[in-house]
Amino acid sequence: MKKMKQKVALVLGSGGARGTAHIGVIRELEKQGYEITSISGTSMGALVGGVYAAGKLDEYEKWLTSLGKMDVFNLVDFTLSTSGIIKADKVLKELQKFIPDQKIEDLPIKYSAVATDIKHRKEVVITEGSLYDAIRASISIPMVITPLQKNDTLFVDGGVLNPLPLSRVYRQENDILIAVDVNAHIPYEKLAVKNPEIGYFERLTRGKLGGFQKKLSELIPKNKKESHGYFSLINDTSSLMLAQITKLSLELNPPDILIQISRKACGTFDFYMASELIEIGKKTATESFKKTNINKEK
Repeated sequence: MKKMKQKVALVLGSGGARGTAHIGVIRELEKQGYEITSISGTSMGALVGGVYAAGKLDEYEKWLTSLGKMDVFNLVDFTLSTSGIIKADKVLKELQKFIPDQKIEDLPIKYSAVATDIKHRKEVVITEGSLYDAIRASISIPMVITPLQKNDTLFVDGGVLNPLPLSRVYRQENDILIAVDVNAHIPYEKLAVKNPEIGYFERLTRGKLGGFQKKLSELIPKNKKESHGYFSLINDTSSLMLAQITKLSLELNPPDILIQISRKACGTFDFYMASELIEIGKKTATESFKKTNINKEK
């Protein structure tokens, strides 16, 4: 009698470009003989999870790993809106060229994206409707990516309330829960790149956002020891918030396998490092699997 693959309920957390490592984790799960039967994701986790659920991860990985530094920069549609400095519509339009939008309820894998309804101050779990709308709502990083207006709802990044949505993934009998935290406050000893330029995007945007930075600087202390750059201030603040919420979420819903990737692996917007991040995801997943005794087949 043929053994059935171990079913997995996969949870993919938020973390900007570090979320590219989710691709590597998924690749390793497949290689190790697991079957992903459901996915929940926040922010970049919602994007990668949605693309995978739609059966288009190969196309997405090929496109993402082909991007250079300037390609990433040119895909960013800047705006000096008071609600954010990036629209993110240009990226999604590019994805639609090879990943057609579809209804979440028609996906072959149970999928949920987590966003935050900032107007009504509540978490929203999206399990139906447009896949692209769900992704766009979930990736709207406050003060960086402009919110998504939908009817009377204003959506921002799901990470504000639930950066690692362990309680929002669909569960089946005999499945196991695997979570991927790409915002972990753990040491990162060696980066798998020949010439790492952490935070390259953040530095590049300083010229583009000169006027915005000048206005913002008036609100930030001028003492050099206390001042931060715009992206640095947002990253440090949000990282602390994400870490605390994630810690609580893990205590309330402990997964069978937890895969943690250091927040120091790359800058929030360093998507040009896709190939390296995917390899980091594979390696970290492999190491995590070795620490468990869960059977891949039953």
